[in-house]
Amino acid sequence: MSNIDWIVLIFTLFVVVVYGVFIGRGQKSNESYLKADNKMPWYIVLLGIMATQASAITFLSAPGQAYTDGMRFVQYYFGLPLAMIVICITFIPIFQRLNVYTAYEYLENRFDKKTRVLTSLLFLFSRGLSTGISIYAPSIILSSVLNWNIYLTNVLTGGILLIYTYVGGAKAIAHTQKLQFLIILGTMAFAGYLLVQNMPNGIGFKDALYLAGKSGKLNVITTKFDWKDKYNIWSGLIGGFFLALSYFGTDQSQVGRYITAKDNTNAKMGLLLNGLVKIPMQFAILLIGALLFAFFSLKPAPIYFNERSYQYLKDTKPDQAAVFEKEHQALQQKFNSLSKEILAQKESKSPALNTAIENFKKTQSKVKDLHGRVEEAINNSNYNAEKTDTNYIFLYFVKNTLPVGMIGLLFAVIFLASWGSISAALNSLAACSLKDIHLIFNKNIPDEETELKYSRLHTLGWGIFSIAVAMFATQMGSLIEAVNVLGSLFYGPILGIFLVAFYYKKINGPLVFISAILSEIVVIAVYKFDVVSFLWLNVVGAAAVIIFSAIGTLFYKPKALNS
Repeated sequence: MSNIDWIVLIFTLFVVVVYGVFIGRGQKSNESYLKADNKMPWYIVLLGIMATQASAITFLSAPGQAYTDGMRFVQYYFGLPLAMIVICITFIPIFQRLNVYTAYEYLENRFDKKTRVLTSLLFLFSRGLSTGISIYAPSIILSSVLNWNIYLTNVLTGGILLIYTYVGGAKAIAHTQKLQFLIILGTMAFAGYLLVQNMPNGIGFKDALYLAGKSGKLNVITTKFDWKDKYNIWSGLIGGFFLALSYFGTDQSQVGRYITAKDNTNAKMGLLLNGLVKIPMQFAILLIGALLFAFFSLKPAPIYFNERSYQYLKDTKPDQAAVFEKEHQALQQKFNSLSKEILAQKESKSPALNTAIENFKKTQSKVKDLHGRVEEAINNSNYNAEKTDTNYIFLYFVKNTLPVGMIGLLFAVIFLASWGSISAALNSLAACSLKDIHLIFNKNIPDEETELKYSRLHTLGWGIFSIAVAMFATQMGSLIEAVNVLGSLFYGPILGIFLVAFYYKKINGPLVFISAILSEIVVIAVYKFDVVSFLWLNVVGAAAVIIFSAIGTLFYKPKALNS
């Protein structure tokens, strides 16, 4: 990067850290540190919810996901608006009425202590691991740009955000998320504009969309039903609904955002607007990936977007790399030529257009096959790096195409997006481990000042844990997919516990506790044996808790409990 880019990057990050420390100063109690004194208006709740979900993984990996697999990933969010409605009707009134610090406090009142602890542990394990992945996402950027060791950059990336998260708690997180997300949205929109402006030979937005469509990248709706297909309208509406219901309704990283709201109305407005805004936003981010494919259909693309990984292959197996490069050069020339031919014939309405499109698709298939062989060769070379180059596609475009200053700002955006989600996650992990584990087994904390000190120590501890997890994230492929698969392994049983708590008043703690354990075993087995795609795991887990609990009532008749 240029000196100007470095100045832009460092200045942007510095301003956010200082702002976070300043806005979060003067914390004196856990009410303020963990819940921001319940003073957040709806628009800060909205931005906090979106920033918590839209981590660096969203902005780094999603364009690459669309580049390789098309835009069908957007279907993953189709169940989100319905889930927001259910949460506003059922979850929020209960959490607000009980004035809880964590979602899991309710479970002790409804069931018993061990059910609360079990649910908390499921959350802590899944969110702790996914937070580590979120730290790793921006680390690969710094590692690639500076040629630094990835493990060192994990420590650096995760350590900086701990400054204002440790000091300022929920208040600092809420206000920095507001600033971060506004910078992110503006910068990503401008990056999309520059992508279209940099199309070669005067190619416009419509032509780029046409190429993306003919390459199969605009596959927004996939109606074919297939249990093992990751992204179709059915898995999105049903599996996505259950995942969103569990994530936004029972995951403390999100519950912690809207329980800071002034009242029920502000909490509900934040959630409902998130349901309306999230799909268009994700569509736009994925569209950038589809347009990137059109961009590299018209201009030479690298043989592999992770340049460091490919350089290792060249250094260790130069003969094999030379064969790959010769084939790649010939295919790229043909692919670029066919792309331009299609657009020319499209304008002239030539009868040969169909033939050109057919040849274009055949060449695209050959390019994909070559990429797969290169990737396999890299993975077989014992190089300790990512399994794919999906996370580097957008990064490659930024580094090699965007103007000076904009590159530094885009890199800052990746950090800011990561910080927004990670800081919220660390705050929620600290709240959960303190309130649902520590204070349950050690109630002899003398005063609020001591409890606040423990909250900060829990925040620090989870920060260190997440950085440690990031050290092992290099083999997870597409990060946006990896983090959602990980969540789906645990969200179903957690959601099932809450659904039983809300809607099945005759089922007591011992039954739901055993049912949750059995359900988690079922989910892991279904995933292990690849029975269905990961989105369906959320349905399986939630349904299993309900079914096991219902079966249990046939053999054991507990007394009805009050909610």
